[in-house]
Amino acid sequence: MFQGASSLSLDAKGRLSVPTRHRDVLSATASNQLTITKHPHGCLMIFPRPEWEKFSARIAALPMEAQWWKRIFLGNAMDVELDGTGRVLVSPELRAASGIEKDTMLLGMGNHFELWDKATYEAKEAEAMRGAMPDVFKDFSF
Repeated sequence: MFQGASSLSLDAKGRLSVPTRHRDVLSATASNQLTITKHPHGCLMIFPRPEWEKFSARIAALPMEAQWWKRIFLGNAMDVELDGTGRVLVSPELRAASGIEKDTMLLGMGNHFELWDKATYEAKEAEAMRGAMPDVFKDFSF
């Protein structure tokens, strides 16, 4: 289970250094094999390979009217591997699609991660915090 936020910078080659607290889990559960793809909210999703296989099977089974979503998720997916120092290469195409240049936020989202351009994430988070909390939280006690 991945959780927590990390402020990270890509290196000059577009590589992301995965925080050490996640590396052991990724090694044990995914043999350091990851898949990165687009998210409809403008970030990237990073899946350990076993979780990607579950997700992609669900997407592939969608009906024809979801064809564009299949293209977005499956057609843009890139398989990557953590290198010996715990870095993954984020392709130029995926970086461009999500507006990621250097400064990022990596969020643990349970079975996967989201990778955001830091300024975009901060703006969207601030907007959400200014708005009303959705009704799905009405039974939560904060």
